[in-house]
Amino acid sequence: IASLIRRHNNVSKAEAERQAKEMLEIVGVKSDRFNDYPHQFSGGMKQRVVITMALLCHPDLLIADEPTTALDVTIQAQVLEIIADLQHKYNMSIILITHDLGVVAEICRRVAVIYAGEIVEMGTVRDVYLNPRHPYTKGLFGSLPSLDKKTHRLKPIAGLMPDPANLPEGCKFHPRCPYADETCRTQEPMTTELS
Repeated sequence: IASLIRRHNNVSKAEAERQAKEMLEIVGVKSDRFNDYPHQFSGGMKQRVVITMALLCHPDLLIADEPTTALDVTIQAQVLEIIADLQHKYNMSIILITHDLGVVAEICRRVAVIYAGEIVEMGTVRDVYLNPRHPYTKGLFGSLPSLDKKTHRLKPIAGLMPDPANLPEGCKFHPRCPYADETCRTQEPMTTELS
């Protein structure tokens, strides 16, 4: 961490160490752990160190790709809280890439649902979660367990993801879509503003 600070800022070794310890404290790692090795940290602590490294130069934009993968629920919540706190502290934008719809609901304001590399639906978290419009988005929500509704079986999305090297013609989702017609098989859908 200190070497990153020195590489990007013209500071002494001692000052870089001071800044690194300060940043570690901000993300919840005690500064006396500064000389510990990675194998001495838990998964959550390692994630905090990675967040520290990403924020050292105070970026305007942080791209977080699956930042809570392989963390238990408690540590996941702590990491998300740290990210949200740092976002406000540094007035930074975040692009969060995740498959976890709960994480999106927790930390994001806007969401883009992507299928086969293309955005199929985008809007505020509230709009997309309460009123999904695209069949893929509906399928994602339909495949999740719910505490509100009593269901005997979850409804998975039919079919398999397409091979990225051999994407279907027309709408990429049409082979799995219950609403697909001949137009969907031949023409890519136009982007449409619904609200």
